[in-house]
Amino acid sequence: MSLADEIQKLEDLRRQGVLTEEEFAQGKKRLLRQDGLGNSLKESFEQPDERTWGLIIHLSQFLGYLVPLLGFVVPIVIWQTMKDKSEIMDIHGIHVTNWMISLTIYVIAFYLLSLVVIGIPFLVAATIAAVVFPIVAALKAQNLETWRYPFSIPFFAPRVLR
Repeated sequence: MSLADEIQKLEDLRRQGVLTEEEFAQGKKRLLRQDGLGNSLKESFEQPDERTWGLIIHLSQFLGYLVPLLGFVVPIVIWQTMKDKSEIMDIHGIHVTNWMISLTIYVIAFYLLSLVVIGIPFLVAATIAAVVFPIVAALKAQNLETWRYPFSIPFFAPRVLR
């Protein structure tokens, strides 16, 4: 049923005496504030879209492939700006930051070990993980789930654990 049909229905109920003028005005106001999913438009703009921001914070790590260090800076900036607005975004930011720091440590260690050949397979594995893990975390974020990156060192802990 369209918005115009809903308002017409309210108008008919008002004419029949079922609704008072005040009830009609409130019902019309409520209908005009809603989006197509029945959510208040004001609420949808005020609340961060945790699915979208969760996806962005994890996938923004790939910006480092375009501009050096951007893959580190953007997720941290997103985390710092969103952490007070949403508990789940704070957790996503912590997991991403822990992963980026851990991955940096692993890559440096594996690079040094690759000088004696033993680190080459680990360096390849770290490279694959650097691509796969953010994608998995982004997919989890789309379901409003948090996902701790495997092998990440917990430098920062979520508030619930602090």
